[in-house]
Amino acid sequence: MSNLPTAAIPSRSRFLLWLAAAGFIGALAAAFWRIPAAPAPAFAARAHTLPATAAVSLPAFFASAMLPQAAASAHAATLTFLPDGRLAAAWFAGSREGAADVTIWLSRLDKNGWSKPQALANRESTAGALFTNIRKLGNPVLFTDGARVHLWFVSVALGGWAGSSLNHIFSDDSGETWSKPSKLVTSPFLNISTLVRTPPLPLADGGYGLPAYHEFVAKHGEWLRLDRDGRVIDKTRMAHPVRSLQPAVVALDEKRALALLRDAGPGPGRIRVASTGDAGLTWETGGANGDDLPLPNPNASVAMLRLASGRLLLAGNGDDGRTHLHLWLSADEGKTWTLARTAESAPDGGAEFSYPALLLGPDGRIHLAYTWRRQGIKHAIFSEAWLDGGQP
Repeated sequence: MSNLPTAAIPSRSRFLLWLAAAGFIGALAAAFWRIPAAPAPAFAARAHTLPATAAVSLPAFFASAMLPQAAASAHAATLTFLPDGRLAAAWFAGSREGAADVTIWLSRLDKNGWSKPQALANRESTAGALFTNIRKLGNPVLFTDGARVHLWFVSVALGGWAGSSLNHIFSDDSGETWSKPSKLVTSPFLNISTLVRTPPLPLADGGYGLPAYHEFVAKHGEWLRLDRDGRVIDKTRMAHPVRSLQPAVVALDEKRALALLRDAGPGPGRIRVASTGDAGLTWETGGANGDDLPLPNPNASVAMLRLASGRLLLAGNGDDGRTHLHLWLSADEGKTWTLARTAESAPDGGAEFSYPALLLGPDGRIHLAYTWRRQGIKHAIFSEAWLDGGQP
């Protein structure tokens, strides 16, 4: 290293040196650190809770509609059913992704259609509540537990998405009013680089397993165990030899869960796999067959859902890029997948349909929301019979 005094080093160089040192320290700390917690709970406490499977007799149908536009650019939708039974969607929208005017929006579906988007969080409101600088906002995740609706969302104080922190707000009146945001403590180094994209799994102790991911220096999935109030109890890495992001997780039984992850590049790759056999206490690369999926993934988010029939549904982009949004089915717990339908495509290749979110309704209807041409959010509703080739 040069013997120049610090003052003689250009400010940009000093920043790069600081960043390199910070990256090393952060990576080292993350490798050994676990959030302080009580001894590992008995398995019964952290076990997954599974919805019951049932015979589905819905006829084949498919319908879709655009959600109301909140801003010029929209991305990263998430879905939940509110305590009052209405379907709700949240997403971020502004002049472009990462812009200072990006806001987290919420809309509800009732007999009159989708409601006018309600602003839940922006830079100013988040910064004011957290008493910190906020540069931009990103990915929201909705989840309803009894009478409470949770929303986790990403904020960045400095730099890009690798400098993200995770925030939490909640509503006890079906999304009409919301708490002030609180920042979750998820990292030992500046509490940065924890992001979310997909919904949590309910656990037997009343808490949640929230899929998350890390982008600073390394890129890998994570599993956050939260208590019923949304506080972080523990964190486990989903280590993978290939850079991967945005795990989508389904429970296979009380102990086993499957995670499918976005291939983080550098080029088109495959959907990556991680699995747990102890309810998220540890994660291994690959699934029951030991391999990642042969399905292509063009560095894009995926969504996964356990259907009423017990089969798994996967939504994502394939080797044709983000111009086609595909739906695959698996009847063997994710070992093999069959292309069922293409939800939307752009034959000319000039559009993007990406970042899907899936939700199963209590009536067996399947809900899909996704980014539509970066201009808005589209919602589709369909049945398993349609997935199986039935004509509406």
